[in-house]
Amino acid sequence: MDGNGYDRQAVSPELAIGKVLARQRAAYLTDINPALALRVDRLDRLERMILVWQERLAQAISEDFGNRSAVVTTLADIVPTRAAIRHARRHLKGWMRPRRVPLAWTGQPGSGLILRQPLGVVGIIAPWNYPMNLTLSPLVGGRGRAMLKPSELTPRFSEVLDAAVKAFFAEDELAVITGGPEVAAAFSAAPFDHLMFTGSTAVGRKVAEAAARNVTPVTLELGGKSPAIIDASADLDSAVPRLIWGKLLNSGQTCVAPDYALVPRDRVEAFVEATKAAAERQYPRLADNPDYTSIISARHFDRLAGLIEEARDKGAKVIELLPGTDAARRILAPVVVTGANDTMALMREEIFGPILPVIPYDTLDEALAFINARDRPLALYWFGTDRKAEGRVLNGTISGGVTINDTILHLAQDNLPFGGVGASGYGACHGEAGFVAMSKEKPVLRQSRLSAVALLYPPYGKLAGMLLKVLARFG
Repeated sequence: MDGNGYDRQAVSPELAIGKVLARQRAAYLTDINPALALRVDRLDRLERMILVWQERLAQAISEDFGNRSAVVTTLADIVPTRAAIRHARRHLKGWMRPRRVPLAWTGQPGSGLILRQPLGVVGIIAPWNYPMNLTLSPLVGGRGRAMLKPSELTPRFSEVLDAAVKAFFAEDELAVITGGPEVAAAFSAAPFDHLMFTGSTAVGRKVAEAAARNVTPVTLELGGKSPAIIDASADLDSAVPRLIWGKLLNSGQTCVAPDYALVPRDRVEAFVEATKAAAERQYPRLADNPDYTSIISARHFDRLAGLIEEARDKGAKVIELLPGTDAARRILAPVVVTGANDTMALMREEIFGPILPVIPYDTLDEALAFINARDRPLALYWFGTDRKAEGRVLNGTISGGVTINDTILHLAQDNLPFGGVGASGYGACHGEAGFVAMSKEKPVLRQSRLSAVALLYPPYGKLAGMLLKVLARFG
């Protein structure tokens, strides 16, 4: 039996998922627009669940990785999720409030409203890299009923999460569905009222295709090769430690990690030296260092090692920032790669690991052209003090989000929408943007007894002709 009370050997994933979905939809239909008090209660229970279970969840995540510091899980999973809950609790009443809108002459002297209603049952497919944050944060808009599908690469976390959810929520409010790719495929194909997927672009395309058969709206938070631009005006002593922190957090297994660095050609050597010094300060050793995260699986470790080997074989220079690669423990030493080009997989695929290609450029126009010739990234980072150059970068590129003179931190701001563009995804989450994404903004016109439209009822005569001329000119 799985955590939802059915035997996977006897029941197909489609049937099992369908049964839970049917229970949640039936419950939703009894209270389509839950009151503020109930939504706040669900947020309170979610936060209490995290507080009560956080140590067990963090331990489970570390066991799934092989090693991940509880500090990393607290910093990147627990703190932002609780911050999102508190933000939603403060603003939920305002987000729920009907919006009055002005009307055209055809609605006068009536009134117009926009009502925000929960779409219904939401499906959330979460990745393995920040499993708690990316599974639970989408719930905080107070939308109500949801089904969660954690990654099969975090089985211990999934087991603990399932127990935690059962302790605080009824199944018709919140349920955890576990299983491998076949369960994920069935989950994607279920007729949810909204589906949120966080993961790779390749899998995101499959999820969107499956959801489209049900005309299910989808939020896709995908990946992409997020560039970091070191401007000619940048102070390397300030910029590089921030870049290296963002690159090596969770050993680079972060969707918004800087994927490659664009550096002025005459500063490449100094930049590489600065990366080495920053890495050594942040991680004095790799062996038995609790702060340095293992690669999630042997398959992912082998893929990353293969990227490095292929680049070296094709003439790139691989500079190890720290010694200590240990395949048995899936510890991969961070490296900088110079001389990389588009024939190498590490310049075509999202890296998702502690590998930083460094691409030299001669002019800012050249750097922008390099970025714009590729898929639009999930994040973009710029380091410098030249405000004119900063403006050229902001106005001359399109990306999911931007942090200036740091990395990753735009992701942690609940007042900023978070989402991709193009191959890095579509739709937005966080704060009010996430609340709106999972709502139906229903337009309502309440007409008055006195309506100007009656002047245009047939039979049409001279008055209608005169009104149409006025409307054509001023309407």
